[in-house]
Amino acid sequence: MADAGLRQRLIPDSEAPSDWDSDLPYGGKVYLARKKKPDPTYVKVIEAVVLISTLSFALYAYYYFDHLHFNVTYAYAWLGYPSANHQIGQRYLHGKGVEKHIGKAMEHFKKAADQGHPHASYNLAIGHLKGYKSGLKPGEAHVLIQHAASKGVKEAHQVLNEVCSRGGCKN
Repeated sequence: MADAGLRQRLIPDSEAPSDWDSDLPYGGKVYLARKKKPDPTYVKVIEAVVLISTLSFALYAYYYFDHLHFNVTYAYAWLGYPSANHQIGQRYLHGKGVEKHIGKAMEHFKKAADQGHPHASYNLAIGHLKGYKSGLKPGEAHVLIQHAASKGVKEAHQVLNEVCSRGGCKN
């Protein structure tokens, strides 16, 4: 162990590689890139279908935005998001993007109100007070308006002070 330094490989100078050419840079040891094979036909077809589908969806989203927005929101409502149920109820109530249908609007307001959405609670209670079929029991409209008022819905405070104080919320 007298020589504990770096070990070096001994290459005899007399043995030059047979493919070495001193006229070329790096002695000709540069490997050339292989020629790329063309894509198979099915790959080209898949690329074309994806491109056409993307362009079609972009045109659909541009020209039919309300329809697309309604369907996406409806999917979220189906998953149980209370704000999506409220938005779907608003669309059915006002007929924006869909045919006007008060019954479906009240149904979606009820789903959102059952999950604690304050604006949906207010809309459901007001719909009930206006005589729309909402499925509420007597006195439940007052509870919903109180819930909406406690969550900061300004219109609910006004209804509590003007309508419910005179007994209009008991039916």
